[in-house]
Amino acid sequence: MNEKQQTISKSVSVTGVGLHTGVVATMTFVPAPANHGYKFQRVDLPDQPIVDADVDNVVDLSRGTTIEQNGARIHTVEHTLAALVGLQIDNVLIQLDGPEPPIMDGSSIKFVDALLDAGIEEQNAYRNYFEVPEYVHYKNKDKDTELVALPLSDYRLTVMVDYNSTVISSQHASLNDITLFKDDIASCRTFVFLHELEALYKQNLIKGGDLTNAIVIVDREVQDGELDHLSQLLNKPKVSVDKSKGILNNVDLHYSNEMARHKLLDLIGDLALVGRPIKAQILAARPGHAANVALAKKIKKLIKSGKGDIPQYDPNKAPVFDINQIGQLLAHRYPFQMIDKIIALDENSVVGVKNVTINEQFFLGHFPGNPVMPGVLQLEAMAQTGGILVLSSVPDPDNYWPYLIGIDACRFRRNVFPGDTVIFKCEFTSPMKRGIVKMSGRGYVAGQLVCEADMIASLVKKK
Repeated sequence: MNEKQQTISKSVSVTGVGLHTGVVATMTFVPAPANHGYKFQRVDLPDQPIVDADVDNVVDLSRGTTIEQNGARIHTVEHTLAALVGLQIDNVLIQLDGPEPPIMDGSSIKFVDALLDAGIEEQNAYRNYFEVPEYVHYKNKDKDTELVALPLSDYRLTVMVDYNSTVISSQHASLNDITLFKDDIASCRTFVFLHELEALYKQNLIKGGDLTNAIVIVDREVQDGELDHLSQLLNKPKVSVDKSKGILNNVDLHYSNEMARHKLLDLIGDLALVGRPIKAQILAARPGHAANVALAKKIKKLIKSGKGDIPQYDPNKAPVFDINQIGQLLAHRYPFQMIDKIIALDENSVVGVKNVTINEQFFLGHFPGNPVMPGVLQLEAMAQTGGILVLSSVPDPDNYWPYLIGIDACRFRRNVFPGDTVIFKCEFTSPMKRGIVKMSGRGYVAGQLVCEADMIASLVKKK
């Protein structure tokens, strides 16, 4: 999976009818800056309101996932979002001149092709992965639906569907490498059972549905007169069914398990509403939009709790800055050079490493027989990590001194001992104004939070 965030090189548009609203709309993917995420914009409405692709904005799950914010509603977002996740594109503004993205052929492949034609650009920012830290479970006994997210340092999904149908047997689909989304999943189309079709029309849904953008599964006997009625319903001169295939108008499937693969596509799109790229093993039995969104909400709740949001340190990986490069940026010297490595740095955040050894001078007096790293020096190490971030925000860091001028909400959660490796992460919480910037900082040992603080730093030009 990619380390850096990505956007597209230029704007690109697709036009077509919406599956459920039946409204023709043009959807334009627009490049966006780092940390922008996925946002929809209704350019046909007054003030052109923005709708964040966020699970908290889900308002309807009738055969698709609908989001709403700022008085604007976007229907059926899952196929669009699946294309972006499948290409590991992080930052895009999605402009719509109607209420629903075009259904195209019922899959994500047309969006994937358009995005690839626009080109993909790497950005100077690390992907803000959420690595699921523990077992997350959702089950609906009435619908016999069950979804699980398990810890994994990758993103893999497995889906099982079983409709008790003579046409569709139990099907499975898996995606074990997100880079295979385009080839293995993106072209798999949405589907509907014949017995559901008329009911959906009566519910004012699938107004834009026809046999070019959905697979209709014939799961019962059909009389000749009924076929005439279906042709009128689908606005087709004639429809037919081959009993051996069980598909209306005898459409050829792309894969024997295309239905399960499409459910996997939907799952990817719905889980994009978590708001961050995920690392987890997702297992889903008979998933649907309601269940997918319920799991997404559970994962987002974990994110809000702070669990799993811990920077990972691989000592075998080359650092962004080693100890000598840090010395070129920061004026601190022994015994006050507190950071050994910078392992991640982008426009908004930094991660530094402090290896704590018994050779530190302060252990002589703090405390003999019970060496504990002083909290004020943990804070100093955190501030130096933040100093790297502040200096990296200007083109000529050699001309500035970074000063810590404010500390708030400082807490020391656990003792730090010789032999510990402390991982510090600092993030900007506000843009820099007149050389002043606010940051949040946290320190971790073995995945456990040991200290945290909100800090204010000042950049002062050297005389």
